[in-house]
Amino acid sequence: MQLSIIIVNYNVKFLLEQCLCSVQEATADMEAEVIVVDNASEDGSVGYLQPRFPGVHFIANTNNVGFAAANNQALHTCHGQYVLLLNPDTIVSQDTLRSACRFMQQHPDAGAIGVKMIDGHGAFLPESKRSFPTPWIAFCKLFGLARLFPYSRRFAAYSLPYLAADGIHQVDVLSGAFMLLRGEALSRIGLLDEAFFMYGEDIDLSYRMISAGYRNYYLPLTILHYKGESTRYADPRYLDAFYDAMLIFYRKHYPHASRLTIGLISLAISLRKSFAGLFGWKRSRRRRTEREDLLLLCNEPHAVDVRDRVLRHFPNAQAIAWRNASQISDIPVGTYTDVILCHPDIPFGRMINLMDRCPKKSMTYHIIYPSTDRWISPTR
Repeated sequence: MQLSIIIVNYNVKFLLEQCLCSVQEATADMEAEVIVVDNASEDGSVGYLQPRFPGVHFIANTNNVGFAAANNQALHTCHGQYVLLLNPDTIVSQDTLRSACRFMQQHPDAGAIGVKMIDGHGAFLPESKRSFPTPWIAFCKLFGLARLFPYSRRFAAYSLPYLAADGIHQVDVLSGAFMLLRGEALSRIGLLDEAFFMYGEDIDLSYRMISAGYRNYYLPLTILHYKGESTRYADPRYLDAFYDAMLIFYRKHYPHASRLTIGLISLAISLRKSFAGLFGWKRSRRRRTEREDLLLLCNEPHAVDVRDRVLRHFPNAQAIAWRNASQISDIPVGTYTDVILCHPDIPFGRMINLMDRCPKKSMTYHIIYPSTDRWISPTR
């Protein structure tokens, strides 16, 4: 078997449903298996999804064992030459998986591959490609030097802003939201470190991959990653897990760093945890403009019906325009506050291309499924 796809789910059944739909389209002509590990979701994820995706293997945990441990459960049972770790709040286009596997085949030195991730506004996510958070790089990030000098190779090296997002690069760290792994390499370096409950395991895995002599590649293959819909960043438990993971990483891979350096990093992490806990709630709300100008992209047969459904979600909309889904290439989407994309009228790949081409933080892309009236959005 060529590819095993592993998705760990926790209480995001509708996002996972969308992800699985995109994966089905992307693997239509591939030898692939899909394994979903559910970490004791309370939203009925397994009962809802299992009959809708009979070809997917579901592992239902009775408690939340964490991201790393859940992935390891699936890794013990998978059979693919390559293994993809994929977040449930992602959408892949039809060519993404084939292209990534082809690159892996052509580059035997590649241990892991990551891709270009964009959010629900079309904005590039800088965690797509990163440097190792060495003590110096972590110091610059935690104490604000990276923000003061956002394009400096010395002070802003963590997110590699000087490497073009649309180029192919060898990088240190790839995101666990989409990480394609060579099975042979994974057998050599070992599975995910379960000391990392939900964050940091991708940094650790990337580090061990390079330490074993492999290379990590970033490819400009674009996917949608909602980033945060599958976790609650305002919840102190998740904030603690994130920052504690950084400390685990330093103790594991930088044991000889000076006490002063580690002490300063620990102090900065403690301060960030405190401030994030106080103000993290602000992230959950999006500042809306007074006027909402909507653009609906769907095919004509059900345009009126979809328009009525959309207006139920936007009761204060001032204007709504409609365009045939086949005409999206020349649409000035930047003039609207919200763009509603209908599936399957618009395939996932075309959606992602449009969002990648027209990013705008003040504009939000939504996806609607007319057959089920399902509505997926980063803000609603």
